[in-house]
Amino acid sequence: MIKPIVKVSAGIIRDEFGQIYLTQRLEGQDFAQSLEFPGGKVEEGETPKQALIRELEEEIDIQVLSAVLFEEFSFEYPTKIIHFYFYLVEQWFGTPFGREGQEGEWIAQSELDAGQFPPANKRVIDRLLLEVNN
Repeated sequence: MIKPIVKVSAGIIRDEFGQIYLTQRLEGQDFAQSLEFPGGKVEEGETPKQALIRELEEEIDIQVLSAVLFEEFSFEYPTKIIHFYFYLVEQWFGTPFGREGQEGEWIAQSELDAGQFPPANKRVIDRLLLEVNN
């Protein structure tokens, strides 16, 4: 069986205090209740960056002013392959909140715990923790 490839853009939204804004996955989604970096699927005809900007406005009501590609990789799950584009977002307009009913919170970058996220996020979290500890 050929697994479908899903492209996903996500934002590592980091404030001037080194805190990162995370949301909680909703019931009914894969890995419900896990933490995640906000974002979503790249639609047909969109670039990953355009998808990031659209998704962050739809999901957490912010307008991205600057986004830099932080990490890009593919992760294989049993039923699909997700190709991730993680962007570091340190400039935006608005106050993030869960527009779709999802919980959101600011967590110190040094306190990220890969065990609270879906497995594909481990690579990004390890890199963010390494950045803090160096």
